[in-house]
Amino acid sequence: MSNIESAIQVDKKSTVIPMMILTALFFILGFVTWLNGPLIPFFQLACELTSSQAYFVTFAFYIAYFVMAVPSSWIIEKVGYKNGISLGLLIIALGAFMFYPAAESRTFLFFLIALFVMGTGLAILQTASNPYVVVIGPRESAAARISVLGIANKVAGFVAPLILTALVLSNMQDFTADKIAVLDSVSKTNALNSLALQLQRPYLYMGLIITVLAL
Repeated sequence: MSNIESAIQVDKKSTVIPMMILTALFFILGFVTWLNGPLIPFFQLACELTSSQAYFVTFAFYIAYFVMAVPSSWIIEKVGYKNGISLGLLIIALGAFMFYPAAESRTFLFFLIALFVMGTGLAILQTASNPYVVVIGPRESAAARISVLGIANKVAGFVAPLILTALVLSNMQDFTADKIAVLDSVSKTNALNSLALQLQRPYLYMGLIITVLAL
């Protein structure tokens, strides 16, 4: 076997593990991002919001990309790609953990802060992972690697609403606006608190998984 063939085989092996990690990362990127849509009607009911107020869910998440656009590049210059990826994941996990006290208090502002924190982590993660896709292997195959990661991102977009529906939204028919409207104030508060608490376990698990991946 020639030296060139050996080098190619070594290069392919050295690319496999980073690609597996990046595929998981892009799945997380899509998963976290596509959860926002189903959360809008959930928050509208649980936090007693108007339609316009409920759309602050997406605003709080995506404004983080605007705010962190330049700072993210500074962070990656300081800590590097790998540490930047881990830092981004840890910040996303922090935002996910913040859903626990936010659901406990059923405070919409707290939820928005948690979403902003998650968006901040995603901004850093994307800033680090996108160029990392190019540098982990031959430049001529970079387009193929990007395509694979794009597929992982889109699959997450399909899976995320299904999982959220199964874990959180499946029994929302028991908490419709019409049913809640006829309850007395105490029963209404208890019902809405119970609805909000359904977000605790899924986001706690998400935060734990992302923390493990970061480490």
